[in-house]
Amino acid sequence: MSPTNEWIENSEDLKEYQERYTYLYGIIIVTFLTLFIRLWFLQIIKGSEFKRFSEQNQIKEDKIPAPRGMLLDRNGDILVDSLPDFSVNLTPQYITNLDKIAEDLSKVLDIKKDDIVEKVRFSRRQNGVFKPVRIKENITRDEVARIERMKIDAPGLAVEMGIKRNYLLGENGAQLLGYTGEISKEELPVLNAGRNGELKLKAGDIIGKSGLEKRWDTDIRGTDGSRSVVVDARGREIGALGGKDQILGSYPETTDYFPGRNMTLTIDKDLQEIAYKAMEKYKRIGSVVAMNPQSGEILAMMNSPSFDPNNFSVGISPDIWADLVNDPNKPLRNKVVQDYFPPGSTFKAIVAIAAIEEKLITPNTTFFCPGYFKFGKRISHCWKQSGHGSVNVYGALEKSCDVFFYHLGLLLGVDRIAKYARKLGLGVRTGITLDNERAGLIPDSEWKKRTLGEDWQPGENLSVTIGQGFVALTPLQLLNSYAAIGTNGLLYTPYVVSKIEDADGKAKREFLPKLIRDAQKKDFPEDVSISPETFEIVKRGLGEVFSGEHGTAHAFKIPGIEIGGKTGTAQLFQLSAETVYASCDKREFKQRHNGWLVAFAPLENPRIAIVVHAEHSCHGTAAGPILHDLMLAYFKKYAPDLLDKKDIEKTQIQISQPSESDE
Repeated sequence: MSPTNEWIENSEDLKEYQERYTYLYGIIIVTFLTLFIRLWFLQIIKGSEFKRFSEQNQIKEDKIPAPRGMLLDRNGDILVDSLPDFSVNLTPQYITNLDKIAEDLSKVLDIKKDDIVEKVRFSRRQNGVFKPVRIKENITRDEVARIERMKIDAPGLAVEMGIKRNYLLGENGAQLLGYTGEISKEELPVLNAGRNGELKLKAGDIIGKSGLEKRWDTDIRGTDGSRSVVVDARGREIGALGGKDQILGSYPETTDYFPGRNMTLTIDKDLQEIAYKAMEKYKRIGSVVAMNPQSGEILAMMNSPSFDPNNFSVGISPDIWADLVNDPNKPLRNKVVQDYFPPGSTFKAIVAIAAIEEKLITPNTTFFCPGYFKFGKRISHCWKQSGHGSVNVYGALEKSCDVFFYHLGLLLGVDRIAKYARKLGLGVRTGITLDNERAGLIPDSEWKKRTLGEDWQPGENLSVTIGQGFVALTPLQLLNSYAAIGTNGLLYTPYVVSKIEDADGKAKREFLPKLIRDAQKKDFPEDVSISPETFEIVKRGLGEVFSGEHGTAHAFKIPGIEIGGKTGTAQLFQLSAETVYASCDKREFKQRHNGWLVAFAPLENPRIAIVVHAEHSCHGTAAGPILHDLMLAYFKKYAPDLLDKKDIEKTQIQISQPSESDE
């Protein structure tokens, strides 16, 4: 090939490569332009933000937890306070190998590795990498020492002093007082959504989980403080901040915490302990409530079985939690307000009031009790197989004669019974400031039609009059109705918090008695009223329950004190004619009747009202010793001059052998 031809071919190749170089130049220019724009964005637009992140890499903010407010009884005795506590924290910012450190911690703290990893990841999503994550509270001295040794090779690991809740009564009153725990990821958005501009809760915060701790959490919990420190690249503290820093600028060394407010309760610690010990002594399952009928102040409230809320304040173990959740006797529930039960014969006082007020009977009206009552083809039995003979309203209440009240049920009808029951606060919530209060049920014909689509049958009135069938009440509702009977119709809203104070003892909120209604008055034209004469008749009958020779609570009277009240035995399922008189004690435990005793004293101008509900105890008298011990303790403390001291010891011996009657 000639040189000329070779040059021509090379020129054509050069043109082809020059076009390719043009693309290459374009790519290089675009690349450098992209890098320039990115650097400009990072330095100019995001520079301040990254500077702040850089500063945060040198600053660690430690939370200074605020102590929750104390819970005090009516006399100033401490029921709940707070104590120092050591916890293990991890700061995600400094963690280089989460799986490794979680595995090491799980061996020291006896916590599952996966639980530690999940805690850290959840906090990192919610609060970023700078927020310390609480791994375990209330660690032992041995655990503190082992963690301190681990810190050398575990960046971000720290032992910090915090505060734990201390429940001085232990299991006693746990359902009322409640317990605290770390806020869950499910609770966090829900609780923050309702805070309306208040300081937002964060992952790791301790909140009230149940009872008064939960209901009054905003007042009790206080406001946490903080402390800023300089740390090295491994998260180790190298100095505290304060004033001006040449590089970091001005940072506060600490932000003060503000302790929670103290809360004074209406509870009397001594009575609370008497109630708890009595339930333990007589081995009862159920609940006890005592209140001042003249104001609605709750003096004692406890449930059995119970749980120790101190286990929650240090992080409850899965095994203990599983035992509590699976316990068929529901130790976590406040049975006083959350569960309702058939009231049994305690409901007879309400029926008596309705019949007298409607002028269907007088105090002298009698009915004959042969031990059974025949209505159509149905035979309803009295609790006493041989019957009570001819009885009036006083004798019917004293002896708890079922047949007498069967007659009243047919005369009254369910709708009139319901009117008087609701007038005395039954079938509606009492309004006490505790979560999840239930309304119970007072049935009427309209309710049955609406709910079951059936007409009310006259025979159903029989079961209603003795507190069975559809009737279901909470212990607090029943107590409040008897308190109203004792005060001739004054119905108060029960309350358990009397005062909230700041740390300096200055009252921020005070709570006074709130009268719901006076049952002697009509609230609206269709309403019913109850005359003082009717109350006096029924109170006399209730007095005979304790003082009468045949009174079903005769064994539990207190010398010198006139007590009015009623025993009750509530069947949990319908019994056949063959089994109605069979021994309850020989049935399976869960098939045994519930026992009730509700009372107020003194009979005129009462100072205290008490209800005891003894589940699966077979007899109303099974609740008697508890009520006796609690009422006696009250009068010994607050009105010893009313007691007949010579006969007190004799009475205490007598109650060791309670009656075996069904009532």
